[in-house]
Amino acid sequence: MTTSVRIPQGDDTVKVELTVKEAMALAGAKFPNNHNIEISARKKLNLVIDDHYIEEQRTVN
Repeated sequence: MTTSVRIPQGDDTVKVELTVKEAMALAGAKFPNNHNIEISARKKLNLVIDDHYIEEQRTVN
């Protein structure tokens, strides 16, 4: 089964400020003593994506 996701303006760019450790965690580096690094990085990404998506929705409506 093939599922396609359509993201309006999906090729737009967004900027996210991450620490080096956060970027490494998202790239797959493991920090066994500090799982909060990956959590922090994912939260930052989700916030930027949500903000960008909400902004796009405002301009469409």
